[in-house]
Amino acid sequence: MTEPADPAAASLDDLFAGYRRFREEVWPERRRLFQSLARDGQSPRALVISCSDSRVDPGMVFNAAPGELFIVRNVANLVPPYKPDGDYHGTSAALEFAVCVLQVPRIIVLGHAMCGGVQALLRGFPAGAQDFVEPWMTGIAAEARQRTLACVAVDAEEAQATCELETVKLSLRNLMTFPWVASRVADGRLTLHGGSFDIRTGVLSRLAEDGSFIAVS
Repeated sequence: MTEPADPAAASLDDLFAGYRRFREEVWPERRRLFQSLARDGQSPRALVISCSDSRVDPGMVFNAAPGELFIVRNVANLVPPYKPDGDYHGTSAALEFAVCVLQVPRIIVLGHAMCGGVQALLRGFPAGAQDFVEPWMTGIAAEARQRTLACVAVDAEEAQATCELETVKLSLRNLMTFPWVASRVADGRLTLHGGSFDIRTGVLSRLAEDGSFIAVS
């Protein structure tokens, strides 16, 4: 009797198959680009702070080539406030490297629809997401939750959409607590931008000066 295939092994085989296609189809066309990046280093056009959600790929959304975007992904695309201490600060460390070393000219905070982190923030955290996810969300995004509940009627779908946009605005405010971000914004070396991608429609919206989000035409 034949043993059933191991789903995990099959998934890994699929990934290796994807790599082989990359080597056969993509690498020959992009070889010179990768070689120039290896030789000359990176000079990305923007730092993108986005969610870890597997359905949102900033490189695909912006149709960017390798080397164009410095991407930081975490749960709910959050930027914590400036707090230099002995704790581990992965997002802040990447932000510091992108701004102070690579000197990116712009930062984009990219939120998205149907964010699981935001859903948990509003409706409660599932079992198994309480050691790190819960303190990450409640410690950083409590203000986004409060703003949402203060201005939105008790409608789960509307609250979800509103809070997703509030996390983008909150992260932009937190970026300005970093002194080397604020100083570069003040003298024009750095600009900050907010956006949201709807995975249901493929529409990207950008944050306007009046606080609304407008679809990019």
